[in-house]
Amino acid sequence: MTDTETGRFANLFSPARIGGVALGNRAAVAPMTRISAGPGGLATDAMAAYYAGYAKGGFGLVITEGTYIDEAHSQGYVDQPGIANDAQRASWRKVADAVHAEGVPIFMQLLHAGALIQHNDYVDQAVAPSAVEPVGEMAPHYKGAGRFPVPREISRREMKDVAAAFGAAALRAVEAGFDGVEIHGANGYLADQFLTDYTNRGDDDYGGPTARRVRYHTEIVAAVKQALDGRAPFGIRISETKVNDLAHSWANGVNDARTIFGAIGESGPSYIHVNAHRGFEPVFGTGKSLARLAREAAPREVRIVACGKLNDPSLADAMLGDGTADAAAIAKGALADPSWPRKVARGEAPAAFDPAMLRPYATLENVRRWRAGGAPG
Repeated sequence: MTDTETGRFANLFSPARIGGVALGNRAAVAPMTRISAGPGGLATDAMAAYYAGYAKGGFGLVITEGTYIDEAHSQGYVDQPGIANDAQRASWRKVADAVHAEGVPIFMQLLHAGALIQHNDYVDQAVAPSAVEPVGEMAPHYKGAGRFPVPREISRREMKDVAAAFGAAALRAVEAGFDGVEIHGANGYLADQFLTDYTNRGDDDYGGPTARRVRYHTEIVAAVKQALDGRAPFGIRISETKVNDLAHSWANGVNDARTIFGAIGESGPSYIHVNAHRGFEPVFGTGKSLARLAREAAPREVRIVACGKLNDPSLADAMLGDGTADAAAIAKGALADPSWPRKVARGEAPAAFDPAMLRPYATLENVRRWRAGGAPG
């Protein structure tokens, strides 16, 4: 899709590549938890139609919701889809096929919840780098209630098993027809719990200074890289904020950013997906966005995907135009209107996000009902 009708937002509607995957434009669907899988964590026909809707709407790349990776501690939500076994892998084929039928690539996001378990079909206790109760409370719109239980400290053996599970899940996703995968290393989940000073109280090879706390990210990247062995590109999502702590910021500011993005970039992902509350706003008094700091710290060949209130196409286009990012991930704007790119290209106003789309729960059925009654044609 090109912006031939308006001549506006030429950067947003220009083609791009992530590894060997060609994107028709630089607007990507950001991963968003939907808690709408079938029994056993299987992908459903409704999920296939949901993701295909974004491809029909003109997005250049679709990234799925966070998908759990093993039959142990990784699941975090009720009705969350998995990619942990053969049945789950087979169920995702219809999703990949539906998106591909519209000529658009699709990546799967891989998630280990760590301490942030609201529901898990396989185990009763969460694991985390330290036995620290997570801040905040479970999300009601994901069918959670009350405070999170205190996790137990993960063992070194389990850490190796989890990294291997990321790799195995990445391979299953590609076998299911996905064009690439994204490691969820952000937003308070397991990898980010290692990175965060107040959830990682260790003083070993994975604790203490930021350079040691980011080590687990790089080991997960290495495991995925080895498992895929060049078969598909893969990225990793990074953020300061968390689903249970929206105000968190890295204690050492720009120095932390350089350490984190430098180490992760050097570990070999195809791209880094930088998620911020407002992806375009300067941080740490630098006059630069978090995505810009990632761009400066990571090797040049690593692509940068920016995310955070970029549903304003002028902001997304500017970040792409000045070289800050190679793609812009759209979250609430996409949820509100799957045809966001086509409408922007035509100079039309996409439907605006309404919090009612997430009430009472952030399910596909609730979104369908909202669109039927609340979204303009």
